[in-house]
Amino acid sequence: MNSGNIIIWKERGSLDLDERKRKILQAIIRNYLETGEPVGSRTISKYTDLNLSSATIRNEMSDLEELGYIIQPHTSAGRIPSDKGYRLYVDQMMLEKEEQLNQATQEVREMQKMLLDREDKMEAVLKQMAKMLAVNTNYATMISAPQVRGNKLKFIQLSRVDTRQLLTTIVVEGNVIKNDMIAVDQMLDDESLLKLNILLNTNLNGLPIEEINLAMIANLKQQAGIHAGIIAEVMDAVASVIKDNEHVEIYTSGANNIFKYPELADNQRASELITTFEEKQLLNELVQDTLTDESGTGIQVYIGNETPVKTMKDCSVVTATYELEEGMKGTIGIIGPRRMDYDKVISTLKTLKSQLDTIYKKDDEHSG
Repeated sequence: MNSGNIIIWKERGSLDLDERKRKILQAIIRNYLETGEPVGSRTISKYTDLNLSSATIRNEMSDLEELGYIIQPHTSAGRIPSDKGYRLYVDQMMLEKEEQLNQATQEVREMQKMLLDREDKMEAVLKQMAKMLAVNTNYATMISAPQVRGNKLKFIQLSRVDTRQLLTTIVVEGNVIKNDMIAVDQMLDDESLLKLNILLNTNLNGLPIEEINLAMIANLKQQAGIHAGIIAEVMDAVASVIKDNEHVEIYTSGANNIFKYPELADNQRASELITTFEEKQLLNELVQDTLTDESGTGIQVYIGNETPVKTMKDCSVVTATYELEEGMKGTIGIIGPRRMDYDKVISTLKTLKSQLDTIYKKDDEHSG
């Protein structure tokens, strides 16, 4: 017999019940659901949360019977729930599930706010570091915002916006959050919404997005039944998380420093380099090349034609990978002539990697 916590009912339809009657009614329903046998006062007295004598419970059960919440199937038997009793139980259960979902939604919103605040702080720090790096080295510099590598799903939640729209909230490794709206033909009731949330999270939590295949999606759709279309749209939203991660914010500084070096300062070369720093699309190739490096050293040196960026074939490029929490990685790069001071540049990058890690951890402690 389950003698777990007794939840106090305070919702519509139970105004004629005091706290004691509510607890006894719920104990009767839970016990009957488990055993299928009529429930007597002696059984209910064993519920540790009640601390009532069998005589007191018998009196309360008599009142519940008069109020229509329980019935006595035959004279010598205990009681079983009536339809009215079941209705009160189900209404309260659905209310509790809705409150749990609302609480989870609120937690996600708070997480979003915290991450947006952190993102603003991180952007300011990265811009300042790019500028400082350019001043200290007299070369051009770039720093990419941290990206999540791995894309493991942490949480998916469907929430009702109105009768025709659902909000999909997807939380990925590194606490990256994506929201998407889904149109529905008809309003989903609380129970259907809850079942879909359980289905999605039971099957997908902790799974890398790249490992989600067509067979898995087909299985989810089959289990969702008439709501298969909603599952399809959720999976589209999950797939778009990867596409969103392909766009990387890159902060640059010191592009004009290249004019200090005659071998880079002729009009065509300088113009191409300035354009590269302004448009940043080609810099993304450098970032991705750095982040996929398997050497484990964290520092890469590209000399001349070794660089993945064609407009930098007359330059040397030194990059470092910095790593924050849960696989969040970014790239720091210094671009200068082939005759750059490699020793100074590499030492500077190692120091900067350490500073970024320290700044992030301090920010984490303050936000916690």
